[in-house]
Amino acid sequence: MFLLLELDLAGIVTFPCFLLQFSSKPVGIVGLGRIGSAIAKRAQAFGCSISYHSRTQKPLKHYKYYDNIVDLAKNCSILVVACSLTDETRHIVNREVIDALGPRGILINVGRGAHVDEPELVSALLEGRLAGAGLDVYEDEPEVPDPLLRLDNVLLLPHVGSDTVETCNSMADLVLANLEAHFNSRPLPTPVI
Repeated sequence: MFLLLELDLAGIVTFPCFLLQFSSKPVGIVGLGRIGSAIAKRAQAFGCSISYHSRTQKPLKHYKYYDNIVDLAKNCSILVVACSLTDETRHIVNREVIDALGPRGILINVGRGAHVDEPELVSALLEGRLAGAGLDVYEDEPEVPDPLLRLDNVLLLPHVGSDTVETCNSMADLVLANLEAHFNSRPLPTPVI
């Protein structure tokens, strides 16, 4: 069963069993790269305060930096995971982070499924240690843990955020630009770091 998310102009996120006002909530972002920064910009438009955890502190005075993800989770209502998957970020959202986010917190993972310890997430949702979750990536894709399919406080979507015609065309153009740059010995527009 897939649930739909509504975010109306007043900034209300609607789940079947409860309403959460998104506006003015403290939002924590794990990974303030291109995607994390875009999320922060959109959340700011709803009056949310932004804090983040990243490998390095960014020269941004209007976002609060936490060098520890547990401290970030303690100080936000909504935690968005948007970092790249590395050995260091595998299961970066574990029981300690989930418990720091707490029973009124919402976890949103748009990064990679392996960022979240799924058995701990399921346990926290079932036990009420976490209010809800929004997921479009899963640890064992395309498989979704069965308990998540039955919970009313979870929004599940396939990883389709980039599946618009315009986005697919832009990605194809970017691939061609990278290939052209490579074969002409020029710097790549989007090098892999």
